[in-house]
Amino acid sequence: MLRHVGFVMALVLLLAGWLAIGPWVLALLLAALLVSASRRRMRPHRWALAAVVAVVAVAIGVVVVVPDGRLPIPPGGGLLVTSSYDGHAVEAQPIDLAVPQHPALAPNGSSSMHDDSWATDSYQGAGPLGRDPEVSSAWYGLEECATLAFDAEGRLVALCGNRVGPVMHVLDPGTMRPVDTFDLPEREKSDKRPWEDLCGGAYFYLDGDDRAVVATTDRRVLTVDTDGLEQVDEVDLGDVVPDDDCLVALLPDWSGNPWYVTQDGRVGVAGGADPLSLDGEIANSVAADDTGVYLVTTEAFVKVALDDAGAPEIVWQTAYDNGEEKKPGQLSAGSGTTPTVLPSGLVAITDNAEPQMHVQFYDATDGDLVCEAAVFGKGESATDNSLVAVGDASVVVENNYGYQAPWTTMLGRATPGGLARVDADPASGECTVGWQSDEVAPTSVAKVSLATGLVYAYTTRPSWWGVSAWYLTAIDARTGETAWSVRTGTGTLYNNHYSAVTLGPDGSAYVATLGGMVRVTDRG
Repeated sequence: MLRHVGFVMALVLLLAGWLAIGPWVLALLLAALLVSASRRRMRPHRWALAAVVAVVAVAIGVVVVVPDGRLPIPPGGGLLVTSSYDGHAVEAQPIDLAVPQHPALAPNGSSSMHDDSWATDSYQGAGPLGRDPEVSSAWYGLEECATLAFDAEGRLVALCGNRVGPVMHVLDPGTMRPVDTFDLPEREKSDKRPWEDLCGGAYFYLDGDDRAVVATTDRRVLTVDTDGLEQVDEVDLGDVVPDDDCLVALLPDWSGNPWYVTQDGRVGVAGGADPLSLDGEIANSVAADDTGVYLVTTEAFVKVALDDAGAPEIVWQTAYDNGEEKKPGQLSAGSGTTPTVLPSGLVAITDNAEPQMHVQFYDATDGDLVCEAAVFGKGESATDNSLVAVGDASVVVENNYGYQAPWTTMLGRATPGGLARVDADPASGECTVGWQSDEVAPTSVAKVSLATGLVYAYTTRPSWWGVSAWYLTAIDARTGETAWSVRTGTGTLYNNHYSAVTLGPDGSAYVATLGGMVRVTDRG
């Protein structure tokens, strides 16, 4: 009887130890097994072992069959050896940045992954200020909702991906549970790893009528009413996009024409004339102002528009230093950024130069390079996320170098990391690095709240305990100082893996992870 109790107690202590200190508890277990007296006490009777297996099976079964947001994301270990909150609440310090409302899109801040047609990754509304922040989560199974928007009722519209392919949900913003679901075509077999495949299901936008416009894996453009997720329109691009190519991103121009880009460099308007065929591949989204559409291939920075006959044409095309190869931390070669249009008449991207990448500012009218500044360490700089506009001619860039897959950050490991603010002076033609932060945001798609003056990034930290803890971190956009960080969870299921930080109408911050969704909000 004592032996059975010893076995059960050992399992309880093992579980408690794992939750408390993480992987090191396994070393303690191994040490205990080297002692003969401990081994005798922990040797299980077959009935005790069967009971434990049954309990574990039931627990796993509940987690597996109820991935609909009713349960929180399962926790990882190391809760006692990682900080739950650092820093302190701050007062809002608003930033003045005016972004025009696109006439064919939902309101700025709610229409797409990058918030508006300029892809500024900025919100006029507030984000958390760090006042006793509350963290909640929703478990979706192995399903990640990389792109989020908000419909007219304030509900989350989520484009998610699982092992089969993309799916669209409407989520309750408070509970994060799905209200409606729209299944999209399954992902076709590819030589790319699943977490690097951007063909269909990566980007969508909400139009001015509160409808989701999404590219599918079978080369169609669907329009879906967010009220009930009913399909209302379809454009089949199979005649102009061959089956060995795929749709990557969509965005309307100022006249409402839905532009699309493909992985192999095709650019056109859905339902319009034959597309342009550009050199290089496209792996990021696009931006638009009232003069045209901006995109980056692995070879050049390009602006396009429709000519007088309604056919797509190149307005300008500028080559940039695309480096020698795809760096670790990138999903494709060349620049990893969606272009960011700025009120100063500039548009910003990064190159892929060695030994350091540069943040570059171009003249939006003619595509001339105005200035550039090198960022992060030599031999360890790369990004695959959009720049964040924090001023008329200022952006924040994050370093994704070294992140290759979810296991890159397991067992307490971290990438070199870093964020930096780069400021351009169009009059002098000079770029300067305003500040640099040591925060490690492996793939966070950071955002800024213009109301609070805080840049929100999803970060992790190296840990000799072998614990991977994840944080929502708020950084002062003016100084680069970290205001506060709140732990969202521990373990790989809390890894955001290229999903964006999203700020909601109520000031909450949302981050999609490999296991579901996390929400951070100030209490009260």
